[in-house]
Formats: sequence, structure tokens, C-alpha cells
Amino acid sequence: MEMSEKVVLLVEDNDDDRELTLRSFQKNGIANKVIVARNGVEALDYLFCKGAYAGRKIDETPALILLDLKLPKLNGLEVLREIRSNPYTKRTPVVILTSSNEEKDKIESYDLGANSYVRKPVDFDRLLEVTRQLGLYWLVMNEPPPAKTSAPQRHRQPGKV
Repeated sequence: MEMSEKVVLLVEDNDDDRELTLRSFQKNGIANKVIVARNGVEALDYLFCKGAYAGRKIDETPALILLDLKLPKLNGLEVLREIRSNPYTKRTPVVILTSSNEEKDKIESYDLGANSYVRKPVDFDRLLEVTRQLGLYWLVMNEPPPAKTSAPQRHRQPGKV
């Protein structure tokens, strides 16, 4: 899959942060389709094909989820917990992209299976560099996990035919 074919799910409620992130992707030449969810419920609806996204195929998971922690309706940690508990999304790379520098948020994010924790820079030039590196690593260099198959594979037990 080419970099531009990989979908990014940006979960961000702050209009300014969302627009700056999208603009920095554009300025860095990251042409991937970006789906925007403005709260935790909307993010889970997209991922699990509910609500406005009921027609989407669940096996078409994003290549990367950029997840803010401070979200309305359902916070980022609750969203992450749901992502990791579902067989279709449990291996999807999730980068926490937040303004929080709270140690407890970092610990809980990693405990719940976040792949990375990145503080949002307040300076646009730094944000440009952060998004360039995130895009380069997660959408180009990183080898994604194999796609989840629809049917569970049967494993034979040791010693049995």
C-alpha cells in the first residue's frame, strides 16, 4: 500500500489544533486521506462502523490513529481501551498526540497499549517537524501488522493431529 493510500484517523476536538495538524500534514507533503473525529464517540463509530459510518467495512482500519487525550463524550484513554480490546483494531498503531505532560497520562497511555506518546508543540514550526517525523515513520518506514482476517484461524494443539 502506498503512503497516500493509508488512512490516518485524527481524533482531535480543538479546532485550532486540528487545523494546524492538517495544515502541517499538507505542508510536509503527507497526502494521506485524513479522517477527523471530533470526540471519542465519533472515533469509535468510525473504527467500529457505527452511526454515520455504518456502511464502512470494519477490516479497513486506519494505518495510524493520532489520538488526543482530552476529548468530549469519551476521553482518549477510554477510546484507547476500546481500540485495544477489539480484534480488528488492537494492533493498529496509536500515537497519543496531546498537550498533557501529566505522568499519570503517559503511564496509563502506555499501559493501555499506546505505541507512542507525543506532546503537541505550541510552535507551528515544531509541529511541522513533529508531523513530518510521525508521517515518515508511521506511514513510510514502519512495517504494519498483518491485516486481521475475518475468520479466526484454528491452531492444532501440540501432540494432536
